[in-house]
Amino acid sequence: MIARRHPEWIKVRAPGSPEYTRTKELLRELNLHTVCEEARCPNIGECFSHRTATFMLMGEVCTRNCPYCAVAHGKVKPLDPAEPLRVAAAVKRLGLSHVVVTSVDRDDLDDGGAAHFAATARAIKALMPATRVEVLTPDFKGAHRSIETVIASPVDVFNHNTETIPRLYPIARPGGKYPRALAVLEHAKRVARALGREVLTKSGLMLGLGEEIAEVISVLEDLRAVHCDILTLGQYLRPSLEHLPVARYVAPQEFAELRLKALAMGFRYVESGPLVRSSYHAWQHVS
Repeated sequence: MIARRHPEWIKVRAPGSPEYTRTKELLRELNLHTVCEEARCPNIGECFSHRTATFMLMGEVCTRNCPYCAVAHGKVKPLDPAEPLRVAAAVKRLGLSHVVVTSVDRDDLDDGGAAHFAATARAIKALMPATRVEVLTPDFKGAHRSIETVIASPVDVFNHNTETIPRLYPIARPGGKYPRALAVLEHAKRVARALGREVLTKSGLMLGLGEEIAEVISVLEDLRAVHCDILTLGQYLRPSLEHLPVARYVAPQEFAELRLKALAMGFRYVESGPLVRSSYHAWQHVS
């Protein structure tokens, strides 16, 4: 059975506060993209109103075409070498103590954009040394060298989303591989430890695509097995009729129960709820 109507707990207030408008204007002024806008995040009003945003590097067009994702796919543009500096400038003007930087998939690049992530982290720290930098990366096709490039830069949190259960990967994430997602997190943690650095690792899943709770628990166990520190769990929302349908709306109580189970497994922090996304309240995840 396919869920069609949003329940009451999914509804959010339309954005429009003065801070929301100022944040949006700053992003346009600096010619920056955010996953908040490109992925049609339901929390954009809240986050922009608090002068926070998740910056999306390397353009607004992705080389993959995941059927759950609202980000456009197709022909990509060359990297903009000045983009890291503009992101850093935005972080400074917004006065952020914690910033999340993500990207589209760039399978056209030899390193998948790892050097661009690293350059952005360095640019942010140069202007705002005390700001925590969280990166939400693609899987870099599993390339160890790309992961090492990112970890060698001054990042504080390395996030790579598992997104869904293994059974649904061919449907929801055909360009990815579940074992590879786990391996990315595992290698990031291993490299950070080898460098003597404490870099927290983080991952997230969207629920409501047809997974069983036992399958979700199995993924959480796999994440803990690779020493993942932080977990986010949220409801999948269909961006358009061209995207995968919602199979089920998970009730808030179920999210609360999953949070308790995940904490009992040893996750350092768990953000779990219908409207939770990878960077939602990210500054609290490391406090």
